[in-house]
Amino acid sequence: MRYHNITKDDMLNGEGLRVVLWVSGCNHGCKGCQNPITWDANEGLPFDAAAEAELFAELSKDYVSGITLSGGDPLFPAHREDMTALVRRIKQRFPHKNIWMYTGYLWEEINSLPIIADLDVLIDGRFVQELCDKNLHWRGSSNQRIIDVKKSLQMGSPYLYAAE
Repeated sequence: MRYHNITKDDMLNGEGLRVVLWVSGCNHGCKGCQNPITWDANEGLPFDAAAEAELFAELSKDYVSGITLSGGDPLFPAHREDMTALVRRIKQRFPHKNIWMYTGYLWEEINSLPIIADLDVLIDGRFVQELCDKNLHWRGSSNQRIIDVKKSLQMGSPYLYAAE
C-alpha cells in the first residue's frame, strides 16, 4: 500500500481534531475530484513502519479524536487487505479513538467487508461534481452519505450519522 500524505490536526475531514491518511489508489475517476493525484496506486510513498509510527504518534495525542482514511480510496481493491490490517492495529492500540473512512463505493456494495465492522463512520458514494455544495458538512456532493457504521450494522441498513 502507498500513501500521499499524513495530515495532522485536521478539522475538515470528520468530527474533532483528526489525523488523516491519504492513500494512493482509486478506480472511480470522479469528475472534479479534489485529489486526482492519488488515483494511481503506484504513486506516493510506501506505507512502511516509519509511516505507521508517524500515524500512531499523532493518534497517541490526547486532543486527537481519531483518524480519517481518505485518498484515493481506502477500499481500492488492491489495498483492502493492508487497510483492514492497519485499521485493526489502530482499533487495538487506540480503542477510544474513532475511525472515519471516505470511499467512492456505496454502503450496499461494501458493508460485508471485514474492515467495515472496525469503522465508526463511513462517507460513501462517488463525488458528483454537479451535486457539489460548498455548504455540505464532511462531504463533497449531496449524494454522499455520512453513515453511522455501528448502528447501520445493527439495523441492517444505512443509518445516517448525527453529530453530537
